[in-house]
Amino acid sequence: MKTNIVLIGLMGVGKTTIGKGLSALLNMPFTDSDENIEKNYGKISDLFAISEEHFRDLESKIIKSMATLDGVIMSTGGGVVLRTSNMDELKNKGVIFYLTRPVDEILKTVETDIRPLLKNNPDALYELAEKREPLYKKYCDYVIDASDINNAIKTIKSIWTKIS
Repeated sequence: MKTNIVLIGLMGVGKTTIGKGLSALLNMPFTDSDENIEKNYGKISDLFAISEEHFRDLESKIIKSMATLDGVIMSTGGGVVLRTSNMDELKNKGVIFYLTRPVDEILKTVETDIRPLLKNNPDALYELAEKREPLYKKYCDYVIDASDINNAIKTIKSIWTKIS
C-alpha cells in the first residue's frame, strides 16, 4: 500500500507551501528534499557551484532515504524527475502529484537570484518547463493545478481521502 504523498513540479510552483498545508490538514508529517539536502550537505547554490551532477548525486541520496519513510508528505526539488532511480524510489510507497502553474506566474513569485539554474537567466525556467514537463507527466499519478494554493490542497486531500 502506498502511504506517502509526493509532490513534484517546477521550482517555485508551490510544492513546499502546499505540502505544509496538507501536513496540517491531514495530520501527516512533512519533509522537503531541498531542506534535507541543505541540512545534511550545505547550501544548494554551493553544491551547484561544484557541479549540477554533484548536487544531483546528493539529491538522489536524500530521495533514497526519504523514500523509506511511511505516512509522510514529501516535497521534492524540481529536477528530481531527471533520474529514473529517484522516481522509482518515490513511487514505491508514494502517490505522485504533479503540481502545475504557468511559468509567467511562477516567475512573478519566485526569488530567481537564489535559484542556481535561474540566477543569471530567469527566462531559463521556460526551457526547464519544456524539458521537464514530459517527465513530470510520465511519473505522476495525478496532475494538480497549483494556481490557487488552497484549492490545490483541497483537491489533493479529496483524492488522498478516496484512495488511502
